[in-house]
Amino acid sequence: MAILTCTCFSTTLKQDVTFNAVVPTPEGNEQVTDQQTKSRADGDGFPVIYLLHGAYGSYASWGRFSNIERYAQQYGVVLIMASAENSFYQDMAHGNPYFTFFTEELPTLVKHLFPVTHKREKTYVAGFSMGGYGAWFLALSRPDLYGKAAAMSGALDIVATYEQGKQGIIDSPFPWENVFADPEHLAGSKADLFALYETDRAKGCVPALYHACGRSDFLYGMNKAVHERLVSMGADVPFVEGEGGHEWDYWDRTIREILPWLCED
Repeated sequence: MAILTCTCFSTTLKQDVTFNAVVPTPEGNEQVTDQQTKSRADGDGFPVIYLLHGAYGSYASWGRFSNIERYAQQYGVVLIMASAENSFYQDMAHGNPYFTFFTEELPTLVKHLFPVTHKREKTYVAGFSMGGYGAWFLALSRPDLYGKAAAMSGALDIVATYEQGKQGIIDSPFPWENVFADPEHLAGSKADLFALYETDRAKGCVPALYHACGRSDFLYGMNKAVHERLVSMGADVPFVEGEGGHEWDYWDRTIREILPWLCED
């Protein structure tokens, strides 16, 4: 496989950005040959997964704390990992436009640099914690871009996340007033995943969704409630419970369980 750290100037963010890419070799775990590269370029391209980090994290989080690089080779997918600060992957009210970067500039750059598919059906997004919310948010906001979205330990109810953070129930490192123009009125807004789901369903274009959470995770109750609410709305969304908390051991184990779901035809 090829593991690359790329730095370039982002016209969207108006600054240099760094992201990691993992590109599997079509045959074998280590070698890249000229013939392999040519044969792959003639095909449809690799499926691609945009992997999102959580609060306090960065583009380097997945590579540092998980075995995701080996899994990419096993499943034959390209991985793209970029940073989003503690932005919830929003176009921040007072800050960087990360939603635009992740849905417009970054995919365009990736398609020019790497042998990835251009098909929505084989373009996926996944993440944990803040990145779990981000995965569903990007996919539900732009269902034309992503076929599937998976969240692990996701802060999927943005209204409850804000309220619990304000009350000190959960750790809340987010600059809410900088991220959202009016965090007191998130329900029904473009940041509300339930509202986004309803909009997509009305348009007849809903990405496949999946979420998982450990029973010892402080977001477990939120995930159960989110699943129950989505089911009541008529959604068919797998929710997988397991042992573990808000930790890398759980996320590393769970992404291995999610990859077959993402990559199945």
